[in-house]
Amino acid sequence: MKKSGGGLRTSGGSGLRRRSLLGAGVASLLSACQPGLDANTDNDHILGGFTGINDARGHLLRDTKTWPIPAVQRTTRVLIAGGGVAGLAAARALRLRGMDDFALLELEDEAGGNSRGGSVAGIACPLGAHYLPLPGDDAHEVQDLLEEFGLRQRVAGRWEYDERTLCHSPQERLFFNGAWQEGLLPVQGVGEETLAQYRRFSELVEDARKAARWSIPAFRSTQAPFKQVLATITFDAYLKQRQLTDVHLRWYLDYCCRDDYGAGLETVSAWAGLHYFASRHGFLAPGSESTEREGLLTWPEGNAWLTRRMASPLGERLHTGQIVLRVEQTKNGVEVDAFNTHTQQMERWQAEQVIVALPLIVAARIVRNPSDFLLQTAARTVHAPWLVANIHIAKPLFDRPGPAPSWDNVVYGDAQSAPGLGYVDAMHQSLLPVPGATVLTHYRALGNLAGGAAKGREQLLQRPWTQWRDEILRELTVAHPDLPRKTTRIDITRYGHAMAIPVPDAQGRAGQVPPSFGRIRFAHSDWASYSVFEEAFTLGHLAGS
Repeated sequence: MKKSGGGLRTSGGSGLRRRSLLGAGVASLLSACQPGLDANTDNDHILGGFTGINDARGHLLRDTKTWPIPAVQRTTRVLIAGGGVAGLAAARALRLRGMDDFALLELEDEAGGNSRGGSVAGIACPLGAHYLPLPGDDAHEVQDLLEEFGLRQRVAGRWEYDERTLCHSPQERLFFNGAWQEGLLPVQGVGEETLAQYRRFSELVEDARKAARWSIPAFRSTQAPFKQVLATITFDAYLKQRQLTDVHLRWYLDYCCRDDYGAGLETVSAWAGLHYFASRHGFLAPGSESTEREGLLTWPEGNAWLTRRMASPLGERLHTGQIVLRVEQTKNGVEVDAFNTHTQQMERWQAEQVIVALPLIVAARIVRNPSDFLLQTAARTVHAPWLVANIHIAKPLFDRPGPAPSWDNVVYGDAQSAPGLGYVDAMHQSLLPVPGATVLTHYRALGNLAGGAAKGREQLLQRPWTQWRDEILRELTVAHPDLPRKTTRIDITRYGHAMAIPVPDAQGRAGQVPPSFGRIRFAHSDWASYSVFEEAFTLGHLAGS
């Protein structure tokens, strides 16, 4: 979720857990030595609450037994259910082929799904996914979108990206052993045995890349028997089979999985763990010949910069606040019932075709007479809950030794001391000469708790905002003892079913485009079994083409 996605932080550059940090004792000692730092500041002065998601609307679909008779009849040639990245991509594809007679129904008050944005104290910030890696040629539909938006153009025969949207340096750092280090792979003070395991894993990734083609979107990869085997076991089991047990390597790989997939290496498949690296930049061990980092595009509001521009041409064809309740094929087309939360009326749509760009658990519930394939696929899909906290600070934070503040800042620690995924700085792309107030966007994947994703959803709904506030500040205070005192507001967005987790045996559909059923077509990142922008956009584009 944190990076590219359909998902939150998500899409692949570097998402995990293990060793406890030298941190609490060091933090308290340093805070005592530094003037103006107070790790024990009372948090009651901090304002905020839950925002961004209207969970009551989604739960109406689950909990309401009877609905009013449709009071409004509407017709359109093509109806799109769902306004996330996939739904917006489908709408764009329809426009590109000259189709104007369509409508898009979206549950929230703004389209964008997990790639929406907001603001805190006037500073733009993401509510979900916050960047897009430069797409490869396998994602040519995404490349075309970037050209349309002026982010990519050919200059003297070479493709160039708008420098203003490329992530500024320094890009990422890790708080490890009481100080900041450049990059997220723990290297500061680690032993030769750790470095040897880094090299061994790098070799395994390269071997996998040579044995088969790995691509994003995944259905454009080559299929191979060894990939099918990888899809049946966890990433944790794969690493243990190869005696890759180093605590620092496992922490990093676990972080990467949580970051991109919403759950750690004990939950996701070995296919997913290797795909994370093999489909993009490989795994660069310290001292390797290539140290070039993957380029990425980012904006203060995250990927909302993209989705808002995708939604803008839709005008009145975009209908927000719509709870889609029923999709049913008829003799002459498809009939869709949706509850309009703005008018509190039921509306019935008649369409020639429908594109269902909704999570699989919703699609299986609302499509009448669903195929066994849809039901079975939805039943096998596990969704990760996510939390995104936008933390407004009035002044720059005191910084520990090491590299300068970066765009992505992560605290090393085990699942108890540092369960989050660090934070990104909304003002990192700013060219202001003097740093000032900013918003730090903190991400937390909850698909790896004891009790699984269901336990994470329970926590999201039941824990009060104040408990989340205090827990998040406690984690980040290890690196920034003055954070509580300088924080003025924390807005928290909760996603109960943020993204599909690529668990073992879920990759069977990653090698194919979602099938159509009569006049109903499907498009959502769930069909790829993991959630990144490139997957959602490509599947949506194909459904609308």
